[in-house]
Amino acid sequence: MVGSLTVGKKKYADVEDEMWELKKKCDQLQKDFLHLIERDAEVFEPLSKAYGMPRETEEEKAEKARVMEAALKEACSVPMEIMEKCCEAIELIVEFGAKGSKLAISDAGVGAAFCKAALKGASLNVYINTKSMADRAYAEELNKKADAMLEKYTKIADETFDSVLGRLK
Repeated sequence: MVGSLTVGKKKYADVEDEMWELKKKCDQLQKDFLHLIERDAEVFEPLSKAYGMPRETEEEKAEKARVMEAALKEACSVPMEIMEKCCEAIELIVEFGAKGSKLAISDAGVGAAFCKAALKGASLNVYINTKSMADRAYAEELNKKADAMLEKYTKIADETFDSVLGRLK
């Protein structure tokens, strides 16, 4: 919205090329997010089935553990990618908030708040799966990546939101 209300305006001619590029990136992110929503449901199904596998015999227990580990890793892949896309979106929103039309500045604040919520929500899906992984080194690697994204980008989203709020009041 910010980009759409910025391009074509004389007042913002000096940032028009940049706004077009940001809009293009946002359009791709929107497609990516929609695809990831579908993928998340797809990768959860095998994990859901794995939880119901029999474990009466040692052989069944071993097979369930093997299938669970693979399913948990796959189930983490999508929320990790969602987190990465949220970080990209937050970076774009910073630019929109700084350079975009003042008439739509509230949309930059809303975008920052929504992306922060999505980032935090996706992290919970990572953490619930890493908690159950037998491969603790891999789990901790994912947790560290998620922790780093949360630490950096929730602050950036908050700063963007607060900046917008300060300009509106």
